[in-house]
Amino acid sequence: MDPKEFGMGDIVQMKKPHPCKKSPYFKVVRMGADIKIKCEGCGAVIMLARHEFQRKLKKVIERNEETN
Repeated sequence: MDPKEFGMGDIVQMKKPHPCKKSPYFKVVRMGADIKIKCEGCGAVIMLARHEFQRKLKKVIERNEETN
């Protein structure tokens, strides 16, 4: 499996952490043409275009076994 493959509920690390500085990790909460991620530190929700998300994705930390 490609290390940059992701799915719903996965915990991912982006190239830059969220400005809250509490956690560098995000949870994928919505997938489609846009990807919605939620900061694991402060709970802020961010929506990115799929191509922008894939460009900024560093690695998948934890996979959600329910969707795989």
